[in-house]
Amino acid sequence: MIPGPRADLMPAREVPLGGLRSMNVQRALPQRALPTVGAWCFLDRFGPQRTTMRVEPHPHMGLQTVTWPLVGQVRHRDSLGSDVVLRAGQLNLMTSGAGVAHSEYSVGEGDIELDALQLWVALPEAVRHGPRSFERHESLPTLTLAATHGADAEATVVMGTLAGVTSPATTHTPLVGAQIRLSPGSRVGIALEESWEHAVVVLDGELDVHTASAADADLIRPDRNDLLYLGTGRARVTMSSAEGALVFLLGGQPLADNLVMWWNFVGRSHEEIVQAWHDWQDRSGRFGDVDGHDDVRVPAPPMPAVRLTPRRRRHAPDHTA
Repeated sequence: MIPGPRADLMPAREVPLGGLRSMNVQRALPQRALPTVGAWCFLDRFGPQRTTMRVEPHPHMGLQTVTWPLVGQVRHRDSLGSDVVLRAGQLNLMTSGAGVAHSEYSVGEGDIELDALQLWVALPEAVRHGPRSFERHESLPTLTLAATHGADAEATVVMGTLAGVTSPATTHTPLVGAQIRLSPGSRVGIALEESWEHAVVVLDGELDVHTASAADADLIRPDRNDLLYLGTGRARVTMSSAEGALVFLLGGQPLADNLVMWWNFVGRSHEEIVQAWHDWQDRSGRFGDVDGHDDVRVPAPPMPAVRLTPRRRRHAPDHTA
């Protein structure tokens, strides 16, 4: 990682997902030049669209899945015995440890309006082989972000800590994940942990990010779903919006580990990924079974013919601020 403040604009890419009927996602993370922001290693947005979601049981290891609906209802079932329906403003957090499986269905038999984020947090070495768990948080803390112009903004702290307000969700590394809503015509400053790295993703509306000062020359306007990487060394970032905006802020202590990521697995070596692949394909019991699906599940794709290597940063910045 190149330390210091940055302003690297990284477009999301459209990705079709196996197991999701008629559904593509916008993937903002990982990026080729940026595999992680803190311990955040994955960010997909599925929606907004009208669709039927049918994600059959599939495995995870070495990570936490963070599911944050914006519109619609999602039924989560996992190999720990969890069976819950998740709605907007509620958080599902599943910690895989060495292995867990889950499924995700939209509620009802037909198409519904659906929009949600799914993020992954890479587990650190000390806990990545530890216990599996599932948490559901129906109420999350909010805070007011004072505006320097217009109405104040409201932030929901989904994971970690922002401006001294901490989510009840379990974290294993210092980080933040927060949804921020700006009113039309507002301008707000957001205090950041200066030693962490941060990024923002615009979910809706129009956003201007002031990366160095109040001067118009320092404005960056990310498109919806694109990731703006802000680097480290920022004690504050200023955002404004003429028409209003919904934003997701990611951040955390830069991750020291080099991750090997493939399919739904986060490990540290090629050999770990291969073993997880065999364990899922061979139904070894490592990931458990999800009730209600009989023998239906998502098969693992073929392993690539090349050796998997850690994802490393390769910055080619659009801006440095």
